[in-house]
Amino acid sequence: MEVSGGGGGRCSSSPTWNGVVELTKAAQEKGSDPLVWAIQMYSNLNSAGEALPSVELAELLVSYICWDNNVPILWKFLDKALTLKIVPPMLLLALLSLRVLPCRHVQPAAYRLYLEFLRRHAFELKSQIKRPDYQKVMKSVDDVLHLSQIFGISQSEPGILVVEFVFSIVWQLLDASLDDEGLLELTPEKKSRWATVYQDMELDEHDSYNDKRNEHYEKLQTVNTLMAVEMIGQFLQDKVSSKILYLASQNLPAHWLTFVQRLQLLASNSLILRKSRTLIPEALLQLTSDTRIFLPRECRTSSQQKFHVVMNFEYLSSSASLCHGASHSALWIPLDLVLEDAMDGYQVSATSAIEVIGGLIKTLRAVNGTSWHDTFLGLWLATLRLVQRERDPIEGPMPHLDTRLCMLLCIIPLVVADLIEEEEVEGTPVDETDSEPTDHWKDKKIPGKCRNDLVSSLQVLGDYQSLLTPPKSVVSAANQAAAKAMLFVSGITIGSEYFDCLSMTEMPNDCAGNMRHLIVEACIARNLLDTSAYLWPGYVNGCINQIPQCIPAQVPGWSSFMKGAPLTSMMINALVSSPATSLAELEKIFEIAIGGSEDERISAAAILCGASLIRGYNIQEHTVHFILRLLSPPVPEENVEGNSHLIEYAPILNVLFVGIASVDCVQIFSLHGMVPQLACSLMPICEVFGSCVPNISWRLTSGEEISAHAVFSNAFILLLKLWRFNHPPIEYGIGDVPTVGSQLTPEYLLLVRNNHLMSAGNVHKNRNRRRLSEIASLSSPKSVFVDSFPKLKVWYRQHQACIAATLSGLVHGTPFHQIVEGLLNMMFRKINRGNQNSITSGSSSSSGPGSEDTWPKLPAWDILEAIPFVVDAALTACDHGRLSPRELATGLKDLADFLPASLATIISYFSAEVTRGVWKPAFMNGTDWPSPAANLLNVEEQIKKILAATGVDVPSLASGDSSPATLPLPLAAFTSLTITYKVDRTSERFLNLAGQTLECLAAGCPWPCMPIVASLWTQKAKRWTDFLIFSASRTVLLHNNDAIVQLLKSCFTATLGMSNSPISCSGGVGALLGHGYKSHFCGGMCPVAPGILYLRAYRSIRDMVFLTEEIVSILMHSVRDIACGTQRRGGLEKLKATKDGMKYGKVSLAASMSRVKLAAALGASFVWLSGGLMLVQLLIKETLPSWFISVHRTNQQENSDGMVSMLGGYALAYFAVLCGAFAWGVDSSSSASKRRQKVLGVHMEFLASALDGKISLGCDSATWRAYVSGFVSLMVGCTPNWVLEVDVSVLKRLSNGLRQLNEEELALSLLGAGGVGTMGAAAELIIDSGM
Repeated sequence: MEVSGGGGGRCSSSPTWNGVVELTKAAQEKGSDPLVWAIQMYSNLNSAGEALPSVELAELLVSYICWDNNVPILWKFLDKALTLKIVPPMLLLALLSLRVLPCRHVQPAAYRLYLEFLRRHAFELKSQIKRPDYQKVMKSVDDVLHLSQIFGISQSEPGILVVEFVFSIVWQLLDASLDDEGLLELTPEKKSRWATVYQDMELDEHDSYNDKRNEHYEKLQTVNTLMAVEMIGQFLQDKVSSKILYLASQNLPAHWLTFVQRLQLLASNSLILRKSRTLIPEALLQLTSDTRIFLPRECRTSSQQKFHVVMNFEYLSSSASLCHGASHSALWIPLDLVLEDAMDGYQVSATSAIEVIGGLIKTLRAVNGTSWHDTFLGLWLATLRLVQRERDPIEGPMPHLDTRLCMLLCIIPLVVADLIEEEEVEGTPVDETDSEPTDHWKDKKIPGKCRNDLVSSLQVLGDYQSLLTPPKSVVSAANQAAAKAMLFVSGITIGSEYFDCLSMTEMPNDCAGNMRHLIVEACIARNLLDTSAYLWPGYVNGCINQIPQCIPAQVPGWSSFMKGAPLTSMMINALVSSPATSLAELEKIFEIAIGGSEDERISAAAILCGASLIRGYNIQEHTVHFILRLLSPPVPEENVEGNSHLIEYAPILNVLFVGIASVDCVQIFSLHGMVPQLACSLMPICEVFGSCVPNISWRLTSGEEISAHAVFSNAFILLLKLWRFNHPPIEYGIGDVPTVGSQLTPEYLLLVRNNHLMSAGNVHKNRNRRRLSEIASLSSPKSVFVDSFPKLKVWYRQHQACIAATLSGLVHGTPFHQIVEGLLNMMFRKINRGNQNSITSGSSSSSGPGSEDTWPKLPAWDILEAIPFVVDAALTACDHGRLSPRELATGLKDLADFLPASLATIISYFSAEVTRGVWKPAFMNGTDWPSPAANLLNVEEQIKKILAATGVDVPSLASGDSSPATLPLPLAAFTSLTITYKVDRTSERFLNLAGQTLECLAAGCPWPCMPIVASLWTQKAKRWTDFLIFSASRTVLLHNNDAIVQLLKSCFTATLGMSNSPISCSGGVGALLGHGYKSHFCGGMCPVAPGILYLRAYRSIRDMVFLTEEIVSILMHSVRDIACGTQRRGGLEKLKATKDGMKYGKVSLAASMSRVKLAAALGASFVWLSGGLMLVQLLIKETLPSWFISVHRTNQQENSDGMVSMLGGYALAYFAVLCGAFAWGVDSSSSASKRRQKVLGVHMEFLASALDGKISLGCDSATWRAYVSGFVSLMVGCTPNWVLEVDVSVLKRLSNGLRQLNEEELALSLLGAGGVGTMGAAAELIIDSGM
């Protein structure tokens, strides 16, 4: 005889199993006591050496009963076999599910018994996973139910199979219940998910009880269905099985979605469910939507209770002032810092601010646990603070209000648009957080809520009146926006031409607009809102009853232009000075720029570079796009080889170069992420025009004549502003971590641009990346490399060689030498006429191109190649007394006037020579060189005041009254050259490049070189005095590491409100960043906030490792100050555990932790901003592990009952996670996230090894415990994608270590977030702990 179950026939006809069958038959015939049968069966199998519980016995008994021997006594035998554990319960239930469920209609009694077995044994899993045959049993369950095949999981770990088993049992009950009520036909599949498994069974539908379907029979079926439905609810409510099902929902999402849809179908349509006394439809629906049911709150350990209290940031939103203190704005200090940092004109970025800020917003939202409403409100308030800090700016070559308004009214709406699109289009919304941000069992967010929360945040924004006052430059625009809304509310429709002539005197007095009106208009322009926003309560005050009396005459403006008015000079001036209001207006101008007459094209280019670029906030991204397209004109089909088509576009290109050369314009391109594409567009232009002989020129209608040299110079100088060309060579390689931004090279910019191009076909990109891809592909459909521009490459290599070594290779008598001689002769022709010796060493005369009294008629690239040798010869002549300083400066200025682009190579040469330190000093005595004596002492005194106001106390900065002012000769020559330039709009684009280099070079020289340079320039440009003095003050940090530490400490104490300074006593972002610069305050500059000084100085700090270690040290000292300061005030009571968790000390501890988190967020922001991805990775891989291994002991820690240690651990955890989240992001959308897995894996291995006892720690045990629990909790709750990237074995080791620390719940959460690889271990932990 052969008996087999669902497993496929393991029980063969052996004496042992034949005996089992005979014993069962005999007991059945005699009606033996089931207990006696079970004991005898146990004894016989033990004697035969069979392992118990027996897989084979379970298969045999089920096969024997179903259905030839389906009698009550055999079911009793089966029950006793389960009671005495001679058959494995899970396997028996699996076997019965396949036999009984398909036959439940004809075998209702058997189905009832099966449900009773489920109730008794399906929830008793702990004893089953402890048995030695656990793995063998689960393998048999898999063979019976085909779990691995159905769920598509190749891993066959027993824990994974337990999850699949529980899920399959509940799902089978669900399908059976739907089928019983005829609801299965309403599913898309119209059949049970398990139908294919049932078909494998040989089913016998013979009813051994009663062949006739009577009334009792139907009642039994109804009762069975009700019992099955209630059993489903029991599985979803039981604290063990519900968590197992949660694991299934997280790791089998497609199957879970189908399951939930069917469960909702049952809850909505089941008539039997409505008869239940224990389960109502609403409760069943809640079980499918409220995942918190899977994590009972009462199970938390005491440490977890502490953690959830201290990590829950108090969210206060009542303050509306600029200096909010440590309240609402404290959540967003990293955002405030990033926004302010983006305003630094000394640095352009290859990465779009839209991408950076979007990633930061997602990070802060995840870590802070805020809703979208609060997130958007925080974003608007932070950007409004950015604008308000520039209300009274100082003058100087730096980004001003236009750049800040670009951030508020263009960049931020684009960020919001990307976030909303990510939710609504991709269909993968971010989870809406609840009150506990570290809890990863969260509610799923409602689709579309992101957009609704944007509306609510803008409605609430009206309460922050102090931040909404518009700066003077946009008062008119704000008033027009308010008037537009008032006319709409009043039901009055007027054309845009009315707004061209409408004055506020014709509108009601209460129609004054504010910044919210401009923000709303920016959102409407990008389809984030509609005009229903005009109807918000309080958005406009009242209404008007009649159309304003202004008459829209044909005044020059966009309205009349769109109606066909020609581009007269008055019209052009009007369009240049006022921004376009719609994309249609821009498109019409662009069409003229590419298809009009030459004069019209030039005018259209000027219009695009005018107010539409600077102040056209609602259409600015389109303006930038059109300008870039004009910079890359298409190649005509008839283009003659060797004659570039760019030549004929010279006039319009030159207008574009000049139009976008200002600091604000370059920064706007940077914010939009267009620097790589701008560089790619400029390189071929430079290549072509730099190869042209200067006799090619173009005459404009204005009468102005431009040469190839002028076009090239304007393009080349603009190109050089796009990377850190003009910074000292020392920045390009200091230790393992270079200063941030030093990777900005031509190769890098083209690499980024080519990456935009290569991703053009990726439909999964967000809106910003699609825009970047579109612009890249329209400008040039192929990848571009530096090798494509041989002339540019030669110059760039020479620039690098000049930095690396002294000049060599100039051979006398060669054509190249003759070019050098010719340039020198023209630079110093007045001197040469009276002196027979040439400035260069060697021949006394020259017969080359310079022998005539004219500049060489050579292409610009050839001249640039010779300039280092020219400047070197001139400087050497000055050093040896053959050339006076004044003659040197005049000659260099003449060279720069002849070829303005030569300033770039002059900068390159002086940068290299200043850092070499081989030249003798130049005495700035007013005779040979200009003297700073007139105001040097005043400049030094002002520098001291600025530093003192920020808490930086350094020794006397003056070199002493008796010491003459000196500068290194190259620096003196370069300074003298820059002073020869006029401070006007024409020279601005050249001075911006030279000025930054001058500051960097002076900052790198011994003190007081920087004050001397600043003094000379304040004499030249008095209106720039405040800017120059502030720039000089920040360079002190480069000479004194103690000054850096003091400034960092000032930033922390000011932010935390622990400073005695009047500008920072309130704490928060107002104390950290203040109100920007304010001039003429109490006889000098207003004290500069410490955060502003740091943000403007950190880029030149060279020892990033030192900086990081100091930030960690200051953070820990801040934690001690917070805790001890609170203790002194009697506010930090000792925590006492009660049944309610944190009854005592909860409020004060939470308040202290809010400040600790604030300090950690500040530290993380500084690390990320200062060193970027590389420094963050160094911190996590090396700095933090080294800190934990080192010994730290202070008196405060010893006397604080471990509270300081605990808070310190949490602070480091928050600090580390924020650093990583800033650098990598919380998801995998950024390119930096690709580096996360390796670095995070190293750190997690360190944690696991320390918990395993393999690494000896020197820090306090409370600090270590708090750090581990805090870091893991934040990772699980805020960055679950990180957990999925960690090696499974490391996660399991870490989980075991957490259990040793009595962190059972956290250990489970970690395994639960680890994906399929840890699902089995998580299930076993759930079962073992009974959580």
